[in-house]
Amino acid sequence: MKPIEFFLAYRFLKEGRSQTLLIFGGAAVGVAVIVFLTSLIIGLQQSIIDQTLGLQSDVVVQPEEQLRPDPLRHADDSEIIARQLQPHTRALDSIDGWQPIADAFAADPDVVAVSPVASGSATVIRGQRREPAQLFGVEPGLHQRVIDIEGRLEEGRFDVDQRGVVIGADMADQLGVQLGDRIRFSVAEGDSRSLTVRGIFDVGASGPNETWAFVSMRDGQSMLGLGDDITELEMNVVDLFDADHVAARLDGLTEHDVESWQERNEDLLRALSTQAASTVVISVFVAIAVALGIASVLIVSVVQKQGQVGVLRAMGAPMNTVLRVFLIQGAAVGLVGSVFGTVFGTALALGFNQFVRDDAGEAVFPIEPSPTIFVAAAVLATVVGLLAAVGPARRAARLDPADAITHG
Repeated sequence: MKPIEFFLAYRFLKEGRSQTLLIFGGAAVGVAVIVFLTSLIIGLQQSIIDQTLGLQSDVVVQPEEQLRPDPLRHADDSEIIARQLQPHTRALDSIDGWQPIADAFAADPDVVAVSPVASGSATVIRGQRREPAQLFGVEPGLHQRVIDIEGRLEEGRFDVDQRGVVIGADMADQLGVQLGDRIRFSVAEGDSRSLTVRGIFDVGASGPNETWAFVSMRDGQSMLGLGDDITELEMNVVDLFDADHVAARLDGLTEHDVESWQERNEDLLRALSTQAASTVVISVFVAIAVALGIASVLIVSVVQKQGQVGVLRAMGAPMNTVLRVFLIQGAAVGLVGSVFGTVFGTALALGFNQFVRDDAGEAVFPIEPSPTIFVAAAVLATVVGLLAAVGPARRAARLDPADAITHG
């Protein structure tokens, strides 16, 4: 492109000042909407992922389900015999000889941490109060690498040695206990013992806060009658969104069931996909609206400046020069609009963080506009502006010099 083409594009935009400001404003608002909505959806998705996956492992190994015989046996083509099936015993719900499996999985380069867990239902007792509880027998050092309990402690430590227990804040409130108090856990057909409260956590979810209780691995195994067995192996992987591939690979190393968080949260994935698709649809329609606005203003500009275009053509300016003048205008509108739109959209996002807060005064979900969004918005707006200018530019380039001068 030649300097004269940029100069003419600038002069045309400067002469139609009101139209130029209007088209810049429209492009800026469109980009601001895209930046704000994209940041909003990404922040919402990240908040949902953090709240959901922050309380569960990326990959879990559970005992293999024993294949149950068909309760209806076909004796021949006309006779069906019903058989009585005995219920499974606890041993079928546990993983024995788990240490070699844990070692093999821990050696995988995509696995960050492996934590054995002995979990089961129990009843927590304090005086006359009896509440349902979910026991987790863990090794705190290993389990902390999978689920951050220490970072969610309100009081105390994540210490379960020597008959200690770490419980949720709602459970502590219901039972009226504090650090150092003793509470009793009773397991049906298992053990019952008194434990000392060493820590109280708040994970931001009522269910875990009301029922979760972490004890030592030995206490958990003993109370649940598991012996040396565990009920599951929990793992975190390097790439959260690659957990399904890691689980599929590890599944071939054991007879037990290996399941990723994607398999356990299919509804969540569908919701996230729907949100992402809605963002794309909104962005497309906003881009179309911006393109139509740019095109309409440039068409008016061509009509208003056809006399000047005719003079340029009569002076020997080729069609391509006229074409590029209006294409430069479209690209400039998109680029300048993207700059101001990005600033405006970022201000909206930061304002949302500042003024939309929950009862505790915390942001509902943090929105952090990413530089990637800015670059994508700038590229999109510039391309949209350029494409929107194609029609008006071709119309201007095809003007007959004599007619343009006569009617301009």
